[in-house]
Amino acid sequence: MKKFLFLLSALLLMNCTTTELVERWKNPTIDSLSVNKVLIVGMTSNIEARKQFEEKLKNEYEARGVEAVMSLELFEPTFTAEKKSKLELRIVEQILATSYFDAILFTKIQGVESKVAYTKTFKNKEYLDIRFKDDYYKNQEIYYNPDYNRKFNIYHAETSLYCICPIKERELVWKGSIDIVDPSSIQETVDDYVNLLIFTLEEENLLKKMEIE
Repeated sequence: MKKFLFLLSALLLMNCTTTELVERWKNPTIDSLSVNKVLIVGMTSNIEARKQFEEKLKNEYEARGVEAVMSLELFEPTFTAEKKSKLELRIVEQILATSYFDAILFTKIQGVESKVAYTKTFKNKEYLDIRFKDDYYKNQEIYYNPDYNRKFNIYHAETSLYCICPIKERELVWKGSIDIVDPSSIQETVDDYVNLLIFTLEEENLLKKMEIE
């Protein structure tokens, strides 16, 4: 029943947003995770998008009693834009560990895919009930109607949750692939992405649900 309710809620959430959870993985050795202090990192060259994204995630975590720090508050804005060596990143991890961070939430865009949506001219007809002349006649729009097809982009994003554990390496706890479909504004995209991400982390017992007063 719990799984069914999760799937139903996820479907309702996706139907009215620009984001879709495509794939997810959870460390099988971790049932739940209690986080006290998390660093939020959004890897993008768009500083405004990064600021809105990290700020909204910070607010969501803090509303659940978790101390959250934006990478923009901890590092220079150019931190994610400049290439880092493994040694530099190891030093960053050590700084985080000594500053009592116990988790990192890292999001990045992995690629962009162009798609074409075609206008559906047969809404109430079965394909087996169509004659050749009807099929050809209706679909002549391919050549004559500039609005017959519409190009749009799908951004493939990935969010990873890492545990900063003193006795272990920086362990991967959870990873999710989320598609951003035809985004129209930064704010709408950020809202949709963060809402879906928070919802999923709560259902995976990796973030406690917000208490409703």
